[in-house]
Amino acid sequence: MVEWITSDGLTDYAEACAFMEARAEAIARGEAEECIWLVEHPPLYTAGTSAKPDDLTQPDRFPVYPSKRGGQYTYHGPGQRVAYVMLDVGKRGRDVRCFVRDLEAWVIATLAEFGVTGHIRPGRVGVWIDRPEKLPLPDGTAREDKIAAIGIRLRRWVSFHGLSINVEPDLSHFDGIVPCGIRGHGVTSLVDLGLPVTMQDLDLALRRSFDQTFAQQPKTRAD
Repeated sequence: MVEWITSDGLTDYAEACAFMEARAEAIARGEAEECIWLVEHPPLYTAGTSAKPDDLTQPDRFPVYPSKRGGQYTYHGPGQRVAYVMLDVGKRGRDVRCFVRDLEAWVIATLAEFGVTGHIRPGRVGVWIDRPEKLPLPDGTAREDKIAAIGIRLRRWVSFHGLSINVEPDLSHFDGIVPCGIRGHGVTSLVDLGLPVTMQDLDLALRRSFDQTFAQQPKTRAD
């Protein structure tokens, strides 16, 4: 069983991290169910374990939080759905790469419910949208915009942190960082793409797509 929690309003980032770590420990001990927690945060930047100082271009713009997840700098804020995934990867095959691919597939399936085609690009973390209407990069590479970020951490084979999908955030807030260390391409959102999608619409799609993507029965963990 996976417990789904949806928090109204804006959730403090430090409090969210404390909750995730405690819940992950409880899951590892067999004392709690797996959990998906849907939140929004006030405007902030997080620095993953591979963050480079030069990629924080406006350090005084919003609070900056060091994060234990993988990856580099990312932005969280109102209008962006953050899905924290506290799942027992040990029971789901003990394959971290496969687990990350499942998270990517979950995002892509969710976007597909709104007629949006998401892509995974080698060397570029997250989920990307083709933007053929934009001028190509100087080297002729077609421009793509990032619509979703993924960054997790595992402890005792239980995941925490997770993914974020842009519904209708202020896209100018991404200007204070180089998102995930990737230059040249931009960021977008469902509303920026011209889709009148609400947070509630996305939450329903996330729930349906999760059940489809993770429908297989978890494997028994051998400790």
